[in-house]
Amino acid sequence: MLHSIRCTSIVAAAGSLIACGAPALLPVSAGIGPNPALPPPSTSLIPVINVVTAKGWPAGAAPVAAEGTTVVAFARGLNHPRWLHVLPNGDVLVAETNAPARPGAPKGIKAWFRKQFQKKAGGAVPSPNRITLLRDADGDGIAETRSDFLAGLNAPFGMALIGNSLFVANSDAVLRFPYVPGQMRVADRGVRLIALPAGAINQHWTRNVIAAADGARLYVAVGSASNVAEHGIEEEEGRAAIWEVNVATGTQRIFASGLRNPVGMAWEPETGALWTSVNERDELGSDLVPDYMTSVRDGGFYGWPYSYFGQHVDARVKPPRPDLVAKAIKPDYALGPHTASLGLAWSGSTSLPAQLRRGMFVGQHGSWNREPRSGYKVIFVPFANGMPSGDPVGVLTGFVRRNGDAMGRPVGVALDKRGALLVADDVGNVIWRVTGSAPDR
Repeated sequence: MLHSIRCTSIVAAAGSLIACGAPALLPVSAGIGPNPALPPPSTSLIPVINVVTAKGWPAGAAPVAAEGTTVVAFARGLNHPRWLHVLPNGDVLVAETNAPARPGAPKGIKAWFRKQFQKKAGGAVPSPNRITLLRDADGDGIAETRSDFLAGLNAPFGMALIGNSLFVANSDAVLRFPYVPGQMRVADRGVRLIALPAGAINQHWTRNVIAAADGARLYVAVGSASNVAEHGIEEEEGRAAIWEVNVATGTQRIFASGLRNPVGMAWEPETGALWTSVNERDELGSDLVPDYMTSVRDGGFYGWPYSYFGQHVDARVKPPRPDLVAKAIKPDYALGPHTASLGLAWSGSTSLPAQLRRGMFVGQHGSWNREPRSGYKVIFVPFANGMPSGDPVGVLTGFVRRNGDAMGRPVGVALDKRGALLVADDVGNVIWRVTGSAPDR
């Protein structure tokens, strides 16, 4: 009923009789794991639209922590915090950011509705364009000091420290800044290491960055400019890919491609493989396509835009490329359809309970293109022998009420110096800190 009311109102506003997308036929769990259910696609002129209403957290409220854990606010009152990086001395860097100006964004009734829904869900705020430093000097689990660490950036997102150089991935470039341990602010303007694809459309604008263990290379995640190359494949040059960059020279190459919107990246220590979390395509129905995380092979092609989950062809993409579909690699582990799985962090030396100590933490920002909703939580996927080995466990839930009011939306995840899990919440404007139920001091 709720879906049909929303659909009817959209059709009325559009002034025509047009078909709208349908609710899911399968539970979210069917789209999770190494072999997710992939039913036939379902397309319509108006896709399923089921967005939350951004509210923020009332005083004293917080997400629901998993059994055996406790959650507290590490820092409140931030401005759209999206991504996190923990420095060796324990300071926490937070990218307060949002989409840059995109003058070439699609126009028309469909685009207008999308803009209104983004605003409703808390995603249309101006970008603060800064990185904030948070410090918990007394070790009580709450940051008592904050500083504008870097300002005047362009939709900053990923951060990586190599020696005395801090690399920041803006939407259009990777910059290098000098870093001195303990400093509260960087006054240097920085230098550009490499330019990145941006352009006037730039639908998937986030750029993440992670360093190789030896510090000689950076890996940069660059999302597509579109849903399924509807603006032309030429617009996607260098995009939907992970780049490998030589830190000393700035030379670069495409490390892996066909990844619609890779965001989170993490190293799996047993195999040494790079893993990424990828947001898959929209508008094929509530049950398609599952987002995923996967190990990334050098030279690997993962299907986008021509196919998904291996050789499942997307008939919307013209002209077809059966040659590329034939070599598309099936991702390792599906994370559920439309969950918007963004954050990714290896558990490392976490201080959380034993069942959360070997695997990946995933921040799921939440769906707009599914009914009922999916995501809006932080999960943990256990690993064994370098691969996912079981069902996901909910770590932080309760971000959205039954009526669709969103108190928060989780994005980036990271482990702090004492092994607690940090979660960036860009609607609640909070950094949450999850520990074992016993004090970690």
